[in-house]
This record gives sequence, structure tokens and C-alpha cells, in this order.
Amino acid sequence: MSRYSPYPAYDDSGFPKHWKAMRLRFAVTLNPSKNEITLSDSELVSFIPMDAVGEYGGIRLDEDKELAQIGSGYTYFCDNDVVVAKITPCFENGKGAIAKGLTNGCAFGTTELHVLRVDLELLDPDFLFYLTISDWFRDLGESEMYGAGGQKRVPEDFIKNLITGIPPKHEQLTIVEFLDYKVAQIDELIAKKQALLDKLVEQRTALISQAVTKGLDPSVPMKDSGVNWLGEIPSHWQCLPLRRLSHYVKTGTTPTGVNELHFDDEGLPWYKPGDFTDGVFLKSAGNKLSQEGVEAVRTFPSDTVMQVGIGATIGKVAIAKSPASCNQQINCIHCNEKLHHLFAVYFLRAIRDFIVKCGKYTTLPIINQDETKSLPFTVPSYDEQVTISNYLLEAEKKSSRQSKKVLEIIERLQEYRAALITNAVTGKIDVRDFCIPTTTEQREVAHG
Repeated sequence: MSRYSPYPAYDDSGFPKHWKAMRLRFAVTLNPSKNEITLSDSELVSFIPMDAVGEYGGIRLDEDKELAQIGSGYTYFCDNDVVVAKITPCFENGKGAIAKGLTNGCAFGTTELHVLRVDLELLDPDFLFYLTISDWFRDLGESEMYGAGGQKRVPEDFIKNLITGIPPKHEQLTIVEFLDYKVAQIDELIAKKQALLDKLVEQRTALISQAVTKGLDPSVPMKDSGVNWLGEIPSHWQCLPLRRLSHYVKTGTTPTGVNELHFDDEGLPWYKPGDFTDGVFLKSAGNKLSQEGVEAVRTFPSDTVMQVGIGATIGKVAIAKSPASCNQQINCIHCNEKLHHLFAVYFLRAIRDFIVKCGKYTTLPIINQDETKSLPFTVPSYDEQVTISNYLLEAEKKSSRQSKKVLEIIERLQEYRAALITNAVTGKIDVRDFCIPTTTEQREVAHG
């Protein structure tokens, strides 16, 4: 940020001296009335649920409805209106966009949006959009939210009464051009880093699959596993159902009449599907059972392999490092002397796609204990399982270190983008002389 200079002079409001400090109510119309619509009932309009509104810009336009199909409980807006999510955590996460390309120029969407329509003589829509996604706007809005817990909302009065600095119109357009250019550059860098992250995940997944189904030595003779989707395995390996490799497969339990009396910060870990990440070992449980709770549930020894058996996270798997319990949505596998718990986790991770596909569907995909017991496992010798598991642990640690560095770069780029937007729309940096550089100028900058 240091190479962008501040404006020569500022007034008492903190904005550049030649900007107009005013309440937004004098520059925007908030939540315009749908009575202005001139379309017939049979004409199509865009329909926008909350998940179609992007974070820091963009609206997914993949659903249309006839105007007559739209009920009274939806928010109306048009092309060039700026929409801002008003409910937590969507507001804090930056959900908001400038509407463009709407069907027949018109849309209806979630009631959890504020709609801001600019007075074109005072304000450019794109400048207003950048203002609404700035940290300055979001931090102030968060401090004004009302309600309880997940139902907190930003009130209309916050937007109406917000005093902001408004530059001359031509200067707004320059700021928008500057931000469009710089944000696109930063987003391109973030996309490249995200692609690298995805590649690291793909490499890690492929490495695990190769190691637990083919082994670490590519020169060993192979044989048909007898399972179509497994293909060939090393000739000295076996292929056995999990029931022959485990003492038991059981689900967890939930204490009857769950309430705060069953939980204790120092008690036995009690896991739910939401506690599972992509790690080999389970971390802290969201809940821990009191002694009363422990007496009402099944408990499992350390090194139990726990696998989510239902819902969106079906197939996620990890090891409980200490004695623990879990709810009935989790299958608990106690390996016998033929199967090492680490190898079991890596194998189950490698076949997660198969598990998801073979799960029975009711309202949610489910794989129960019997289906889990029937899963075919590749079985090297116990010592080879340990060797493969240790190899994969080290490979994952290395990959995790690489991913962490990439994530840190992405976080810094996101912070830089946020600071750039905030500083530009609040007048902390002067970009009036900005113009998009030519290819020659870009080469000169790149080469110092």
C-alpha cells in the first residue's frame, strides 16, 4: 500500500477535502418498491436465493420464474442495483453484488437482502458496490447488527444514516477503474494459488490410493483382486471383507434426553459428523460427556477408527487417539490383529467415492454397519501396512506444510485486496492519476 499516496488535504470528517460527506440516504434509495414493475405476469424474471449471491461480488443467474409465480415474500431489485446480505454470517462474510444481466432487467430474491439504488447524479453503482464490500462498511455494519445469535441483522437505518465521503463523479469512475484492474490482478493470483492447492489435494489423494491398493514397490507382480473397482493388487496381498479384519463395527449412541447436564468440559470426547476434518486423527470433540452421559452411551477404546455413515460428510474417517464416544451417525471400527488402524483409515479415505455411491438413499445417504463390514479391503502383511501408513503420514505432513504456505499467501493476497478496496473508497489513497498500463509499461514495471 505504501506506493499509493494520500490526498493532499482532508477535512474534519476524515475524507478528502473536496469529497462531499453525506448520509447515504441522500444518495441512494433503499429497498425500492416492486410497484414500479411494468412486466406482464407471464414474463420471466431472475430468481436469486442467498446461495446465488457471491462473496465480494457476483450473482449466479441460473434460475428464472414467471412474474406470476413470485410470491409476496421476496426482495425485488433491478439491473445496477447493489444488493447487500443483511443477516449474520452472510453480511460479515461479504455477501453482496451489483446486479447485472438480470432476465428482463429484473429479479426477486431472498428477503435477507438490502437493495441500494443510486442517485446517478451523485453516485456510480460500481463505486457503491466497492463501498459496500469494503472492510470499513462491513465493520461498521457489524457493530450495528441487532437480534440474537444466528438471527442478527443489519438494520436499514445503518445504511440510511451512514455518513460516507462521495467523490466527484469522474473521480468515482477512476477509482472503479483502478479497483477493477487491481482486484482482477489479485484475483488471478489467488486463482493460481487455489489451483495449486487443488493440485496438492489431487496428488495426495492419488498417492494414498496408489499406496493402499498397489503398494510402494511398482516392480512387484500383480494379480486380479476379484473386485472390479479395485482392479489388480500385489500378488502377495489378500482381499478380505472388513468383517474378517475387525473385532466389531458398531454405531455410537446419543444420551437420552440430551441437555447440558450430559456435558462437561473435562469429560469423555463425544464426536459428531461435524467434528470430522480431512485429518488422520480426530481433534477436540465439540462436546465432552459428563459421568452421567458416559453411563448412557457406548464407549470405544483409543485407536478406534470412526467413519461418518450418513449425510453430506458420509465416508469421512479418522482415528480417536483416546477413549471416546460418538453419536449414532458414526460407524466405529475396532480393528483386529490383521488390520492396522492407520492403514484402515487410509484405505477408507481412498475408497470414499465408492462408499458415497454405495450408500443407500432415503432422505440422506447412509452406509450402515452391515454394509461397512462388507467393504472389501486390500490386506498386505501387518508390517507392510505399518510401512505404508508411516510413508503416507510423512507424505501428508510434507503436503500439509506446502498447503499451509500456499494458504498463507492466499490470505495475504485477500488482506491486500480488502485493504486496497477500503483505502480507495474511503479516500485514504489518491488514485486520480491512475490509468491502465500498456503492455510496454507493464514490461518496464516487471523489469524494474
